[in-house]
Amino acid sequence: MSVRVRDDYRSLSGPEKAAIFVLSLSEEHTAQIFSHMDDDEILELSQIISGLGKIGPSVVERLFIEFTEQMSSTSTLVGSQDSTERMLTKSGLSQEKIDVIMEEIRGPAGRTMWEKLGNVNEEILANFLQKEYPQTVAVVLSKVSTDHAARVLAILPDGFALEVISRMLKMETVQKEILEEVEKTLRKEFMSNLARTQRRDSHELIADIFNNMERAVETRFMEELEKVTPDSAEKIRSLMFTFEDLLSLDPASIQTVIRAVDKEKLPLALKGATDSLKDLFFDNMSERAGKIMKEDMAAMGPVRLKEVEESQQYIVTVTKDLESRGEVTINTGSGEEEMIA
Repeated sequence: MSVRVRDDYRSLSGPEKAAIFVLSLSEEHTAQIFSHMDDDEILELSQIISGLGKIGPSVVERLFIEFTEQMSSTSTLVGSQDSTERMLTKSGLSQEKIDVIMEEIRGPAGRTMWEKLGNVNEEILANFLQKEYPQTVAVVLSKVSTDHAARVLAILPDGFALEVISRMLKMETVQKEILEEVEKTLRKEFMSNLARTQRRDSHELIADIFNNMERAVETRFMEELEKVTPDSAEKIRSLMFTFEDLLSLDPASIQTVIRAVDKEKLPLALKGATDSLKDLFFDNMSERAGKIMKEDMAAMGPVRLKEVEESQQYIVTVTKDLESRGEVTINTGSGEEEMIA
């Protein structure tokens, strides 16, 4: 796949110009520049370099003219994670600092430590934090989103949670040194071990894989599994979430799904659905919207089974994503619902 070369100098921001300038220098000169910068500046510049892609030679030449230096090279520059790491290694920074910078660059979508914590299950995070000092927990909960902090506080022991709340009420601006120490603790003692504590059950992994297969392929594999390991096949089937399982959604959840999905794919998905599932969707639309969708479905005529299954799988994927964010509730049929009189 070809990568578009950036050749519009006018569109570059100041930080991008600085990143291109640094990238074009020798590693020795880069090391000298980095020695006069603090960690935050190095991290910011490194993140920009990592995402630069290809820079056209005309841009490089214009840049050096702007820096009052002439450059005659006609080659392009490529900013990548590998080139960034090599540059940092030559800069004289400690390996620990380099690892921290590269973790932020390579981390999920380049998120910060606090953004990563926002995706950690509240029970796992609460279990770790209740072993820390209340002041440390107060710092952590002040940095994550308020809804995530609320869920974590609700799980912590009452006395400990109240102490944390008290510390948060008295807490002023957190000093940079304290924040860095807390981040270091989280990175070394929590995030580094999270992968081991979060190992997925193998049956759950296979269920997710099967969910993303074409129906005919998934059926073939499942039939073979039932012959060889019927117990595993049964467990995998119970973990799978199919398009027909949308029948377990309550009206509010179905309405959320309808609002979230591509309006062009829903009619195609419903084209191959059971009458019960069609009725569930139509009952949760306005009369006008339901009428329009039925007309769209009728106008389609015969459609390919593969296209229907792809659309249905898309609806399932959106639904599972909504569930992971707590926006819909999928009733798996296991356990009893807590009732409030």
